[in-house]
Amino acid sequence: MTKTAIVAVGGNSLITDSARPDVPHQWDAVRETCVHLADMIEQGWRLVITHGNGPQVGYIMRRNELAAHEVHTTPLDLIVADTQGSIGYMLQQALRNELFSRGIDQPVVTIVTQVLVDKDDPAFAKPTKPVGAFLSEADARKFEQEGWSVVEDAGRGWRRVVASPRPIEVVEQASIRALVDAGVVVIAAGGGGIPVVHNTKGELRELQGVYAVIDKDWASGLLAEQLGADLFLISTGVPFCAINYRTTEQINLENVSAAEMDRYIAEGHFAPGSMLPKVQAAVRFVKNSGGSALITSPSEITESLAHRSGTWIVQ
Repeated sequence: MTKTAIVAVGGNSLITDSARPDVPHQWDAVRETCVHLADMIEQGWRLVITHGNGPQVGYIMRRNELAAHEVHTTPLDLIVADTQGSIGYMLQQALRNELFSRGIDQPVVTIVTQVLVDKDDPAFAKPTKPVGAFLSEADARKFEQEGWSVVEDAGRGWRRVVASPRPIEVVEQASIRALVDAGVVVIAAGGGGIPVVHNTKGELRELQGVYAVIDKDWASGLLAEQLGADLFLISTGVPFCAINYRTTEQINLENVSAAEMDRYIAEGHFAPGSMLPKVQAAVRFVKNSGGSALITSPSEITESLAHRSGTWIVQ
């Protein structure tokens, strides 16, 4: 029986060396990731691939700043759309080429994906998600005058911050489902999706982009639920989740129930903004769908699917 997996690829996994973040090196990282994705397809999995975009969004924002005296700047929702197109293109081409090299003729497409959020989500009242480069206080205050929220970041400089509301619905889910059912590998919900809200005008309920970012893992888990996926796989920088991480008492987690993970979350074992949202999204998917979740590194995907590596979260 054919099974469906949603595979969430971290945005930082496209930049494996912070000293070499240029596009040629991003291509190298994408091609390596696509080898492991092709392995899954060869094993019979139907795939929907999502991806992060944090570093890439930061680069575009920096280009906006440097070119502001020459050309207009780009709103954040369009920046997310831009990165969905560019990163999707890289994954789409690299995966198609890898499949072709194995004699597999399977189409791969990218969908520009909107994700609905609640315009009354409490996150909008307290923006916390840093975006863009570090700034001097003087430059931060200029952005503040333009309507941005800014914060001082642990003595390292100032950052702009935006809301990170919880996703409610993947707007293009029906199109994604139709493509998957037709045997297409789909790349969707890049960067957590373009955040949109319902803007009611009379009897109309129009979609409108907002200045926010959606956590990629939460959006990917929601899409996995909506599609009825069998597996939600989060590809990240380490092969296992661990408790007591980076201490002499570190324990790598292998097969863990959702209830056990809830206990580890409550005990504070996972770092906010890093492993915590991944674990939370995985646990939510398992509880709501009855499927399984797997957290591991790209190079360990094949071994993890054989239950020889990775952290499996089950009912």
